Amino acid sequence: METVVLNIEAVNLTDEQFYHLCQDNQTWNLERNQKGELLIMPPVGGNTGKQEANLIVKVGVWNEQTQLGEVFSSSTIFRLPKGGYRSPDVAWIKRERWEALSAEEREKFPPLCPDFVIELRSRSDSLTSLREKMREYLASGLRLGWLINPQQQQVEIYRLNSGVEIINLPAILSGEDVLPGFVLNLT
Repeated sequence: METVVLNIEAVNLTDEQFYHLCQDNQTWNLERNQKGELLIMPPVGGNTGKQEANLIVKVGVWNEQTQLGEVFSSSTIFRLPKGGYRSPDVAWIKRERWEALSAEEREKFPPLCPDFVIELRSRSDSLTSLREKMREYLASGLRLGWLINPQQQQVEIYRLNSGVEIINLPAILSGEDVLPGFVLNLT
């Protein structure tokens, strides 16, 4: 099954309406890109789900030790400054930025771009769409992002104000100055 893309420009959903659409259809993985298209993503299989969970655990353990921010799963939708509503597989936000949000902003779709994201390509994901999503994050202020592509045995590293770096797997990735001291071993 592939992602379904619906042009809903004529509907002109408000932020509140999109929030309720997602709440009323929790069995669907919904996103909205900055072009206003509604994306309906299929669920991932067991292997990808396991890999996603392992990535969240690793970032979470690092965060528990450092207490520098907050970690989020793919169930969280972020309202990006450029208009998209995106749900990374793993996201991290610096504590000060999270605490600057109101209680209501934290409860709904947080209106900010994460500082760090991981997107793990599943067999049903289009590489072109994932790259577009990563560029959308960068345009919204992402500082560091990893697009892990098991099918091509590569990782694409996205940095603010920098070109995309592509490295082959197996690899050891550094959280650089965004996640200081974090290392992800993908061997």
